[in-house]
Amino acid sequence: MREKLAIPEAEWPRAIEELCNLNHIEEAAVLSTCNRMEIYVVALSQHRGVKEVTEWMSKVVVNMVGLVVGKVRGNNVNGGELWTSGVAVSEICQHRFLLHNSDATQHIFEVSAGLDSLVLGEGQILAQVKQVVKVGQGVVGFGRNISGLFKHAITVGKRVRTETSIAAGAVSVSSAAVELAFMKLPESSQASARMLVIGAGKMGKLVIKHLVAKGCTKMVVVNRSEARVAAIKEELDDVEIIYKPLEEMHACAAEADVIFTSTASESPLFTREDVQTLPPVGSEVGGVRWFFDISVPRNVGSCVSGIDNARAYNVDDLKEVVASNKEDRLRKAMEAQAIIEEESKQFEAWRDSLETVPTIKKLRAYAERIRVAELEKCLSKMGDDLPKKTRRAVDDLSRGIVNKILHGPMQHLRCDGSDSRTLTETLENMHALNRMFSLETEISVLEQKIRAKVEQIQK
Repeated sequence: MREKLAIPEAEWPRAIEELCNLNHIEEAAVLSTCNRMEIYVVALSQHRGVKEVTEWMSKVVVNMVGLVVGKVRGNNVNGGELWTSGVAVSEICQHRFLLHNSDATQHIFEVSAGLDSLVLGEGQILAQVKQVVKVGQGVVGFGRNISGLFKHAITVGKRVRTETSIAAGAVSVSSAAVELAFMKLPESSQASARMLVIGAGKMGKLVIKHLVAKGCTKMVVVNRSEARVAAIKEELDDVEIIYKPLEEMHACAAEADVIFTSTASESPLFTREDVQTLPPVGSEVGGVRWFFDISVPRNVGSCVSGIDNARAYNVDDLKEVVASNKEDRLRKAMEAQAIIEEESKQFEAWRDSLETVPTIKKLRAYAERIRVAELEKCLSKMGDDLPKKTRRAVDDLSRGIVNKILHGPMQHLRCDGSDSRTLTETLENMHALNRMFSLETEISVLEQKIRAKVEQIQK
């Protein structure tokens, strides 16, 4: 299901746009990685917002490379076949998890800190959270609330890694794959096992580096182009890295004991039939050829594990690495949770303080209406032949008086969110000013937003 619903990074802006075109969604963000598919939204109605997003996930149209391309069945401009995600709403509802408000805040902070990863303290997820912000910049729908949430999550992720030892040990999906490989290999064959890495992108490069860290001095790397492999070879002088083109992948697999796959291929590179035709491996590695697939969608068919002389592991199997060090995981997680709790309070306080923004705008507009009206009365009494310089001086005088009068109230409507007492006072001041100056409108804010949303969609 995760593979069917995955949204490539290049299509996150389009997904945000489509989500924000839904009736009850104001802001949105997508975090789609090999281990998670998460959608964050600011909704006008919690129940209706969840319903609309779930239906969107079911109806979203993808093409043969998994890109979001719209909501019309047919052929895209390149002639590629289009089809819906194929996941029914009822099925999504069975497997989804829903978190609201402060629980959602806590979750993304835990994700960024590496607490929700298969490998505790994984560094790659923090980079992916940063990418959400980078991609979202300038995208309509990646608004103040969502942007603030993800930026704060980045701060939390950095702080947790700086102030705790959470990043010690295996800290990425790639390193966990290597850890699992060495857990499965007989100890006597770990130094001599023939290693094959397919894909030299970010994940593949990390696999290579972790293999080197484990003592591997020779490996074969299959990739579409040689340039990336050459760049990796320059970084690792004392390691023999043999490049092979993609066309020789199966020939290379026939001579490998351990195979790591990390490519963007939408279809499996190794099917049951492919693996069955490979020659057997030696008894020194247990008579089994090991596949470690860290790609989503999978590069190795799940049915490969049913073959007697082959075993295949994917990203979900990396939980075994985590379970092997459970006690240490819990201790580090507790250290990180204390930081997350503190940061969550600060973020929620900042978010609550945003409630005063409409009051600030309405108070300033109220004062400006009075200033302009009184200025026009004053200027009309002074005659039409009043010099421009004098008019400008009177205008500046009126602005200065209003700004000085508003300075105090404005200061008491602003809050940085770091002091809960100040926040409480700020919200009390907001309600008091609303009453004193009759700033409340007849239509509730929610009704205004919904009406504006409907008008926007009708246009």
